[in-house]
Amino acid sequence: MSTLFNGVRDIGRMGLFFFAVLRASVPTPALLREFVREIYKIGARSLPIILVGGAFVGLSVTLLGYRALDTYGASNQVSAMLGLGLYRELAPVLTALLFIGRAGSSIAAELGLMRATDQITALNLMAIDPIAKVVAPRFWAAVLCVPLLVAFFVAAAIVAGWFESVHIIGLDDGTFWQVMKDAVDASHDFIPAFIKASIFGAIAALIAAFVGFHSEPTIEGTSVATTRAVVNASLMVLMFNFVLSALMFR
Repeated sequence: MSTLFNGVRDIGRMGLFFFAVLRASVPTPALLREFVREIYKIGARSLPIILVGGAFVGLSVTLLGYRALDTYGASNQVSAMLGLGLYRELAPVLTALLFIGRAGSSIAAELGLMRATDQITALNLMAIDPIAKVVAPRFWAAVLCVPLLVAFFVAAAIVAGWFESVHIIGLDDGTFWQVMKDAVDASHDFIPAFIKASIFGAIAALIAAFVGFHSEPTIEGTSVATTRAVVNASLMVLMFNFVLSALMFR
């Protein structure tokens, strides 16, 4: 019973924390400077793992799709399966999970260390809002960066899938692109994928920042907060993905 009570309490505290982030998100030169810096730290530095992960996902999905479709004589539809699978499910979810492991853990660790070394307390003593200073830039950078990383993930996966289909399996080049073009629709597949990605970025950054910001002011507390941030954010992304997919892709 106490576990349920604590879970409900944390959800309420996180809701209040979210509204505090929104109130603190007033465009100022200082916020914009931190925002650009965070885009580089959590966005650009996450790009290598996103490209590598996307390429191998594209190779795996293409091989699996070809083996399944070739059984029914529909191997030329492998690009449709690849495109729809990426945009509707795989790209937003896997990008968000990779982002959480790479950047979400970093956000929780940084804020936890700031709590442990009394930097957040020092900001309060200097009448500087710590949420506006250290949380809001990271939150909005994640909301922007995750959709951009999804675009790179999809590009790497499609290029890898095209190379495997055309140059290894031996499918026709023109058929590959035409089938994908006919299967993937901008309004039903492309746009919803990036809406989901923005929501996942907000979830990842909010949970990581909340857990790190309210961690115990010790090194052990920072370690626990980092682990909780990765686990909780990953589970929330998977749960929200089901809900959003049910609403968007009917």
